[in-house]
Amino acid sequence: MLDYLRSKKLLNNLRRKIKGSPKTPCLCLRIIAVFLFIFISAGSGLIVKSLAGKNDFYLANISKIIGSFEESEKDNLFISPTKRFLPESPEFLLVENSSLKASSPPTTFSSQVLGSLIAGYEPEDVKMVITEYIVESGDTLSSLAVEFNISLDTILWANDLTEKSILKIGQKLVILPVSGIIHHVKSGDTVSGIVETYKGKTEEIVAFNYLLDENDIYIGDIIIVPNGVMPPPSVELSPAPASVPLADTYFICPHSACRITQGLHWYNAIDFDGEYEDPIYAAAAGQVLKVALTSSTSRWAFGGAGNHITILHPNGVVTMYGHISASLVKPGDRVSQGDRIALMGGQPGTAGAGLSTGCHVHFGVTGARNPFTW
Repeated sequence: MLDYLRSKKLLNNLRRKIKGSPKTPCLCLRIIAVFLFIFISAGSGLIVKSLAGKNDFYLANISKIIGSFEESEKDNLFISPTKRFLPESPEFLLVENSSLKASSPPTTFSSQVLGSLIAGYEPEDVKMVITEYIVESGDTLSSLAVEFNISLDTILWANDLTEKSILKIGQKLVILPVSGIIHHVKSGDTVSGIVETYKGKTEEIVAFNYLLDENDIYIGDIIIVPNGVMPPPSVELSPAPASVPLADTYFICPHSACRITQGLHWYNAIDFDGEYEDPIYAAAAGQVLKVALTSSTSRWAFGGAGNHITILHPNGVVTMYGHISASLVKPGDRVSQGDRIALMGGQPGTAGAGLSTGCHVHFGVTGARNPFTW
């Protein structure tokens, strides 16, 4: 009771001073500053230490303030960022332009990792996509396997090397995002056949390659078999398709400006830049094989390719158009050379942009030489 009377008297004195001093704003400011100090200090426990042993009443009330502050801090991600890895939101894949199906990425990333990707490429960007690495001084096959956290065999198989191969500075190496093997899909291939050949697992292949199901593979697709192994030499493999000789005029530029921003890169692709929603044209006549669209803004969408279209041409060659913002065709459509098939995308932060730093179309060729080289 004595503590209560003392506190009430102190409060009344403060009220009288405030009420009787309308022309002295400094006093009000000092009082406000005191209360601000109390709340700021509450998180670190400074007030508890300074008042301990002087007044149990104040100590009890300040402890309540600290307790409620700490409790809210636990639930507020802006005050206390979580250290756990959070799953990315699922992608929604448009099937035949009529229905949606959720497809969660095969790995998760922390908010810190996702935030670091906004300004440009980071080391984390190689985690979900096949990349090219330029050999530097001091690199060895073993050191690169450790650096990229994949098996030595994975590097050897992807680059047709042996353990005795000597690396050269400037040499390009294909680096998989996971230990395993690459398979180029040809006519008649099935996921079950790929599993049997490389000792993989159906569910891992479906998840890692963003397939809707085990039937969702097409001629010209490049499939990663996580933890797959090279079969004995007696087993017939599906290497990169043999190159079909083409006339120089067989392909036209898929974009009117035909302005190359990145030369030949994996796999057999050229980048053409332009403006958002510029028209993309069929480089040659053929039949649309696949239209892969997603509402996700993840940079990992479809292995980094983002929204994309593939076209099968009469000679068995397949062309791929990546980072599109919209498709103007559907699977099964027959197109002529120069037909509008899509709109350009690749703008970071937009749905289906994939792993891109600006508007462009990724034009890949399977089964023939890409003619648009520097």
